Amino acid sequence: MILRLDAEACTGHGRCYALAPALFDADDDGHCILLLEGDGPKRDLPQPLERLARKGAANCPEGALSIEP
Repeated sequence: MILRLDAEACTGHGRCYALAPALFDADDDGHCILLLEGDGPKRDLPQPLERLARKGAANCPEGALSIEP
């Protein structure tokens, strides 16, 4: 699965990193950053972290996070 972040849509509510700190953190402005290794706005998602990623994405009010098969 692929985890995508639309950084321009994120306004920094912080729900993602509050719910899944193993996957998400905040930059200096409070906007989401992905903690998984890789370049760009998408990351391959290890299976054990899928549930956390779905929880973070489902709670993003802007829909800045998405998961693709």
